[in-house]
Amino acid sequence: MIVAATHAPSAINQQPWAFTVVRDQGILDLISRNAKNHMIATVPAAAASDRIHVHVTDANFHIFYHAPALILISGIVQGPWIVEDCALAAENLMLAAYGAGLGSCWIGLAQSFLNTPEGKKSIGTPAAWISVAPIIVGYPQAVTAPVSRNEPVVRWVG
Repeated sequence: MIVAATHAPSAINQQPWAFTVVRDQGILDLISRNAKNHMIATVPAAAASDRIHVHVTDANFHIFYHAPALILISGIVQGPWIVEDCALAAENLMLAAYGAGLGSCWIGLAQSFLNTPEGKKSIGTPAAWISVAPIIVGYPQAVTAPVSRNEPVVRWVG
């Protein structure tokens, strides 16, 4: 999967990403607790949706859903497109996971905490790196039903 991610396109072919794989459940549990606390402390209740607020205040809610692995894609080169570049790598990783029969989910609730000094220390990422895509990977417990999609807005010009 990581090899597939490294084949993603990137602006000016910088390939500004690094991958941190976390499989230690103790570390994932710690990050889950700390990320929820960080969100409670930093995001005004009015700004968080009711669903998110209910989850982050629930002591039993695990933001990684007890998945066996977290793959964090970080931007390691300063530049205007590192978020987009890392997102392209994330999509490749998630498509490769799906192709291998695995489930994956980008866990946005972890992203802000993993960019704090405490979050970076918890998994040993360098201070200069920017955490972009925390993605959990594992075997799904059940087949997920297709999600309905809105009709796309397509405009033809010229």
